[in-house]
Amino acid sequence: MEGLIPAFTSQTELAKEGIRHLGYPEYFGNALVVFKVLGALTLIIPQVPKRIKEWAYAGFAFDFIFAGISHFAVDGMDFQSFFPFLFLVILIVSYFSYHQLNTIK
Repeated sequence: MEGLIPAFTSQTELAKEGIRHLGYPEYFGNALVVFKVLGALTLIIPQVPKRIKEWAYAGFAFDFIFAGISHFAVDGMDFQSFFPFLFLVILIVSYFSYHQLNTIK
């Protein structure tokens, strides 16, 4: 869902303010939405080659890590700084599950 929710919420004033609050230009938020949607589709479509899926996992990992760093740099140590790392843990579980399923086949 992390990849598809931004597609529906990216143009809300709250989302735009969140990007501005972190010091990023508005077009950066739009680029993130495009890549998150493409990454989510890459991970859920079974016909996508494994090598491309690896890049999608890496892209999401970088996204979550840098989101946490950005929030920490702007807001200090609070829940917003750690929230992206919760998604990173889910991503890591998904990554290892994906590899386990592919070794069983």
